[in-house]
Amino acid sequence: MPLWFSPPVYVRTARTGIRYGVNNIEGAAEELVTWTKCGPKWRHAVEACLEGLRGRVSPDEVRSAFEEAAKEEGKFLSPVEA
Repeated sequence: MPLWFSPPVYVRTARTGIRYGVNNIEGAAEELVTWTKCGPKWRHAVEACLEGLRGRVSPDEVRSAFEEAAKEEGKFLSPVEA
C-alpha cells in the first residue's frame, strides 16, 4: 500500500515564511510531533498516521485527518495561501 497522498496539505512551519507541503503519512506523523497543541483532531491525526503506517487506513484518510488537525492548530494554509 503506497503511503503517499495527493494533493499535499500545506502547513506553516516554525520558521517564519516557510511552508511545508505534506504529501505522505510519514511526513504527516513527523510534522504532528512538532506541534504544541494536542487537541482532539491532533490525537485523531496521530492515530490515523499510526493506522496508516500499519496499512489499516488509507493515505487519503490520513490526509483528511492531518488537514483537520492543521486547521485546529492554526497551521493550515489554503491552496491560495500556499
